[in-house]
Amino acid sequence: MEEKIIIAIDGHSSCGKSTLAKDLAKELEYRHIDSGAMYRAITLYMLRNNVNITHEEEVKAALDSICLSFTTNEKTHRSEICLNGENVAHLIHDMIVADKVSDVAALKDVRHFAVKQQQDMGVDKGIVMDGRDIGTVVFPDAELKLFMTADMDVRAKRRFQEVYEKNPNITYEEVMANIQMRDYIDSNREESPLTQAADAVVLNNSHMTREEQLKTAMGWVHERVAKMAVS
Repeated sequence: MEEKIIIAIDGHSSCGKSTLAKDLAKELEYRHIDSGAMYRAITLYMLRNNVNITHEEEVKAALDSICLSFTTNEKTHRSEICLNGENVAHLIHDMIVADKVSDVAALKDVRHFAVKQQQDMGVDKGIVMDGRDIGTVVFPDAELKLFMTADMDVRAKRRFQEVYEKNPNITYEEVMANIQMRDYIDSNREESPLTQAADAVVLNNSHMTREEQLKTAMGWVHERVAKMAVS
């Protein structure tokens, strides 16, 4: 039986990180942890409870009231985020959350809260986790690190198609502006900015199908596991 590893996937917004992570987890029979869903669920709590995120004490008090967990959808067999016991997977991708999540995720206390939970989830390995700082902060010693990217226009079109199904009033221009804003905040925040780990493998999936990116990533997984077996 192959030794289990940690696969860390980082990259820009709307690059398909979660899609690849889910596919890898299914193929390898690993756990998938969507760190982005954790930050979105925290953001949803802040919005619901009118938390002033510029007030450190309010943020800390809110975090003390937040319990995050994952449940498996019986129909899709996918991992879904729960906020204080409520499955909020269908709510966290609303534009109102998307517009605020980068600001919330940039907060030091929020990141420390989430990173601690993420690291605890990876103690036994056998996980695929995607986000912005997984290979640089959460799991700097991960056996395989991927950094995903895609052309801006490709990312905006993918995101627009996803959001339009839930909100037909959304415009392509709004989606593009949101992605550009999130890229800037994610890359320039003081706490755990989005950067490519020095030992990460770059995957540009602008012109790849879902099947092609999975096949490429699986090749890297087998390569790393094989190297570990002989070392």
